[in-house]
Amino acid sequence: MSQTIGYVTLVVRAYDEAIAFFTQSLGFDLIEDTPSKDRQGRDKRWVLVAPRGSPGTQILLAKASNEEEASRIGKQTGGRVFLFLHTDDFWRDYKTMKEKGVNFVREPKEEEYGTVAVFEDLYGNKWDLLQLT
Repeated sequence: MSQTIGYVTLVVRAYDEAIAFFTQSLGFDLIEDTPSKDRQGRDKRWVLVAPRGSPGTQILLAKASNEEEASRIGKQTGGRVFLFLHTDDFWRDYKTMKEKGVNFVREPKEEEYGTVAVFEDLYGNKWDLLQLT
């Protein structure tokens, strides 16, 4: 039996601002942006983004539809690193992301497992930018 994680949901304030951040600041591809309806018949969108050229897990950008969901925006893991963005060239991506205004909350560090720095997405969720050794 073979299994993979297809999507990880990221709760966002608004679709277009989230798409802009992921595609422009992080250089992700917009995989899909399809209008749909929720179970109550309200308009929503099925929005998937992924790192350029990534064959793996995609991020489902899900607009908060109530106060409880909205309270989780930027706090999906209670302040811990949420996602790990692997790269084949740490310094290239770090420099590009800094130039595009991405906020790094922990500067680059050489660890035994690789080079890593922590950045925040537009909502404050923490991510590792990581090049494994």
